[in-house]
Amino acid sequence: GGAGLRPAVVTALVEGLDSGAHPVINEYGAVGTGDLAALAQAGLALVGEHPWDLTEAVPGRRAPDPITLDSNDALALISSNALTLGQSALALAELRRLMSASLAVAALSLIAVGGSYEAYAEPVHAARPHPGSIAAAARMRALLGAPARPTPPLGRIQDPYGFRCLPQIHGPALDAADALERVLTVEFNAAAENPLISAADEAAYHHGNFYAAHTALALDHFRLAALQTARLSTARLAALSEPDFTRLRPFLGDAASASSGVMILEYAAGAALGEMRAVSHPASLGHAVLSRGVEEQASFASLGARQTLRVADHYRLVLGCELVAAVRALRQRGLEPDPELPAGAAFALASEVLDPRMEDRPLTEDVAVAARLLDRLAEA
Repeated sequence: GGAGLRPAVVTALVEGLDSGAHPVINEYGAVGTGDLAALAQAGLALVGEHPWDLTEAVPGRRAPDPITLDSNDALALISSNALTLGQSALALAELRRLMSASLAVAALSLIAVGGSYEAYAEPVHAARPHPGSIAAAARMRALLGAPARPTPPLGRIQDPYGFRCLPQIHGPALDAADALERVLTVEFNAAAENPLISAADEAAYHHGNFYAAHTALALDHFRLAALQTARLSTARLAALSEPDFTRLRPFLGDAASASSGVMILEYAAGAALGEMRAVSHPASLGHAVLSRGVEEQASFASLGARQTLRVADHYRLVLGCELVAAVRALRQRGLEPDPELPAGAAFALASEVLDPRMEDRPLTEDVAVAARLLDRLAEA
């Protein structure tokens, strides 16, 4: 590194991680120019002047013994974006899992509405070779067992965008995830603390590497791209409620008069999408003038990281609603995807845990079960 931090400080931090003890950290106190308040609290915990959270501690383990920090240790400890980077990495991993699961759910929805595989044809995406779109189309073909050059459909030629434009909308989210990973890889391996201690030059360089614009912009890009894929899920949910696509009753209702079926799921998914839209607002549009005007710009990467974590919670609910409806539609149509295919394996997993009853009833538990299942579907 280039911070000049003594090894004893790093050892104490590692001991805390190994024991499962975490410094109690406040959510607010950074604007994307170094996680000053949070890292100061971590430093205070290391010297025994701030509490540790032991709720996840390994049995029989405790917080590290207090150490002594010198002035250089303290400066090096607080002048990074460590908390922001950690939260960003967690959010990236979670959203990647959910985006992977969303393709498995979309495949089930496509089968339920008798959709066309043509939109995922290899020549289509070779003609406009964005890496993410190529990858999304290939994954859909693999899930469905579709050939590289599917034959034209016997029914509808043009499916709704929720199916037909999936690679073109999901692909940019995959590309944005890769872009964020590249930024985080640089940041995790960077010496961004101020000043930079150069052993080779025997010098200290004061600089602005703590300014996290790359991270902030990559997070904003990723959230906006992920939001588009969530909108697509709500579009597919609407298609599953429409008799013109499913050949079933409106909202997948049962035979009872005025059955509402899964109608309420559109409201739940729409509400979650609204929350997702709110936290997808670009954090980098923020502005702050601090420290008596000397620090007259801020990236707000710290806010962007928290927003991205929250996006994942809302996204999970949206996909859970679609999964409940897709499985219900497949059951009502008597369709069981080939269990040898990934989509068939996903349906089998969902069928094991989702309540098969079709009468009007609360669907809260169904959605909760479906949302928990998404992590397993991500591996389909």
